[in-house]
Amino acid sequence: MNLPAVSIRFDASGPIYGPGETLAGDYRLEGVSPGELRAVELSVLWHTQGKGDEDLCVHQFVRRSAEEGDLADPRARVRFETVLPPSPLSYEGVIVKVRWCVRVRAFLQGGKEVVGERRFQLGQVPPAKVSAT
Repeated sequence: MNLPAVSIRFDASGPIYGPGETLAGDYRLEGVSPGELRAVELSVLWHTQGKGDEDLCVHQFVRRSAEEGDLADPRARVRFETVLPPSPLSYEGVIVKVRWCVRVRAFLQGGKEVVGERRFQLGQVPPAKVSAT
């Protein structure tokens, strides 16, 4: 028996996108039968990691549910596409990091969830340099 998993692919060959560019790709669920899927959520989002409060902001959100009748076969690839905003740019700082990703959450019968995430980079900000003091 295969464990449920999410597969996310981007159309572009690299993980770096510029502001205003289109991020496109597809996702599909593996190891999930049509009858056990209740809903799927796709989010394109950024979040911070590091010291202090962590922020999260969703750029695009799409929910499909069995109740609404807009779920196809969970094993079929589902397309997504969005134009990326001008900011915030991805950043690998010493104190804080800004990271972008596509996240897919599948809600199964019995309250189970399967989450898949694929990171990408928005812009090309050089990483922070640690100064020797």
